[in-house]
Amino acid sequence: MSELFDAVDALVASRSALPPPEERKRLRTAHGLTIDEVAAALKVRRATVSGWESGKTEPRPPEREAYARLLEKLAELYPATSAAEAVAQAAPVAAPAAFTSTPVSARAQALSQGPAPETAAMAAHESTRTTPVAAAPATAPRGVRTTRPSSASRRPAARKAAPADTPQGGADPRFENGPLAVIDVTDGQVRAYCVGGLLLDVPAKSLPALVDWTLREARLGQPKLSGPGKDADPLLVLTGAALERYGLPTALTEEERLAGRLPEGHKVIKQLVRAQWQLTKRGFGPWARIYRPAHGSERACVQLCIPAWNALDTRHWGEAGQLPAAELARLLGTYASRVMTPRGSPAVTGLELMTALHPPTRASEPDADGKRHSAHNPGSLGKDPVDCAPCEAPDGHPLLADLPRFHVRGPAEKLFEEAYDWARPLTDDECLHRHLVGIDVNMAFAAGANGLIVGLGAPTHVQAPAFDPKLPGSWLVDLSHVGLSRVRSGKEWVGLEGALLPSPFTPKGERPQGPAWYATPTVAYAVELGYDVAPIEAWVRYENGRYLDGWYNRLRDAYLATMADLGVAADLSPEDFLAAMEGYRQRDPQLATVVSAIKATVKGGLGKLRERPRGEGWRPGEPWRALSRATWRPDIRAAVISRTRVNMHRKVVKHAAFTGQYPVAVLSDCAVYAVDGTSPLDFLPYREGRPLPGGFRLGVNPGLVKWEGTQSVLWGEGVREQFQAPELNLARYIKDGTVTGQDNGE
Repeated sequence: MSELFDAVDALVASRSALPPPEERKRLRTAHGLTIDEVAAALKVRRATVSGWESGKTEPRPPEREAYARLLEKLAELYPATSAAEAVAQAAPVAAPAAFTSTPVSARAQALSQGPAPETAAMAAHESTRTTPVAAAPATAPRGVRTTRPSSASRRPAARKAAPADTPQGGADPRFENGPLAVIDVTDGQVRAYCVGGLLLDVPAKSLPALVDWTLREARLGQPKLSGPGKDADPLLVLTGAALERYGLPTALTEEERLAGRLPEGHKVIKQLVRAQWQLTKRGFGPWARIYRPAHGSERACVQLCIPAWNALDTRHWGEAGQLPAAELARLLGTYASRVMTPRGSPAVTGLELMTALHPPTRASEPDADGKRHSAHNPGSLGKDPVDCAPCEAPDGHPLLADLPRFHVRGPAEKLFEEAYDWARPLTDDECLHRHLVGIDVNMAFAAGANGLIVGLGAPTHVQAPAFDPKLPGSWLVDLSHVGLSRVRSGKEWVGLEGALLPSPFTPKGERPQGPAWYATPTVAYAVELGYDVAPIEAWVRYENGRYLDGWYNRLRDAYLATMADLGVAADLSPEDFLAAMEGYRQRDPQLATVVSAIKATVKGGLGKLRERPRGEGWRPGEPWRALSRATWRPDIRAAVISRTRVNMHRKVVKHAAFTGQYPVAVLSDCAVYAVDGTSPLDFLPYREGRPLPGGFRLGVNPGLVKWEGTQSVLWGEGVREQFQAPELNLARYIKDGTVTGQDNGE
């Protein structure tokens, strides 16, 4: 009989109930698990788990029962939203609309769905149409005004991100008016311009009252990005008129600008204190946070953005700070919906996005009393900072306090993984070509982060280790024997003119002279090229994972969705892609600004991983504020830069091996070639529309390339002769050909 029972149990296990594929992925990511971790636990390949989550394959016994048990446990921790919520979250949303002041007597609870034109540029010229609304519940806030376009065409379901101006909040009634509002004053009336064409009357007479109104009535904010995370606080953007209305200066004095805040005795700060509101340590500056201590899970916090105080740096946001309130709400709302609600500069937001996707803690399993406690969230960096390895520490770090004052660390003491800045003189043959053409890798550093295994915990020091390309860390190894005249490309050995190529191991492209510290991707590339490596010592991180995958995916989707709105789709032919890129910024300057901000979020966020001390009073050897963050991780920054540089070199080698063409300059993600034509299509080896495998490929996706600029060979030689610099990096100026003395340090 027991054999029959066993057979029945096996039959039941073979059909263990499983949630749909999209729910499987949601549960895994909600718990902070990577595909690799699930695969290791179930003793299957990574591709197997990926297939289960995509719906391409279904698990079989005995893994099916174990997988079903895992998902069941996760579902208890992270219950799914209701069916109605799921439908609401997936529903198409309104396209950009102009703001009007048509009054509505009650809150709109049944706003019609709006049209989504094929490009945002078309929407900017459409007239606004008011729509009927249903009666509001008794708890509706006062003074709501709303206009949204009526229902018409919708975007294809294949879109990975919502169209620009998507009203945020979806099924969550707490945030039905979106993540942010621009506060402005028109004809004496204070109004809040929200995303999606919503306009709210603001009754608040003071700043404390404005904060209170925001939290009690405005229904602003953004749902958390990860299961154990926190909802985003509402963001208020104050125009110059709003600053005057609430007693704030429209410009900071020079002293206040240098301090980055208003003085503590300012009358508005006193108003906040009397109302029992508090400011964070950075005080009342361009990005101010006003809060009261949280009670349990309830947060009471509002963030302010003040463009007049340079909150929106023109390097990343262009002229956004000068836009009318309605247009600024559209621009920032698009960024917030696709990336996250800004928390400061794009760099600060990029770092905050990492934490939002991998919160340091989560609720534990219930204890004996049925209570849950805060526990470490697997896959995160945790809440406490860890010391870096001595070789990873930047100059002035407390770990280096015992070094002599004027000691300069060499390659054998300091990890120096930076982006390329390499150039060489043109050969006689290259001088006979007519043009220099630059190609630029899209979102190069984001692509470098994709799939990268990085350390999650503290480093461990090991002597004479065997190199493991899957183990993140810093390795002291001599790569001076690695030449570029003969390298392995794929399974074949190829001969190259090594003198015409930069070394993949140093930012300046110089060949190493002896032992030096390298991140794992750099050493792994030496092995890939066909050379043996023998590390002398290493600082490795046994606790590791693909921490940046979710970060990359969100920023990639934001970038691609915005570029699609600008008419540059991901499925264009090389010719159509180059044509679509012509003048794309002029089609919708606001969305073009969003693209720039997304790019700055990538680079700035990675830069923040090794933030240096700022302000007066710091001395070498003393700690600085950034060291107290768990996200101060110079090793992760080094690994991303290392992989990005290696990715560029791999493409350069593939191109040289196939075409015999070598770059004359490489600057970070831009490479310049001497050719006869003026277009990338004149030298990139496409055959029947197919690119060289592993080489440069035209397209909008991260890791693919676009045209950067074309100048004449005579221009390049003339510039180098003018500045008496035969190895001047022409990639820096290839875009428009403008070279100034300041660019060269003069």
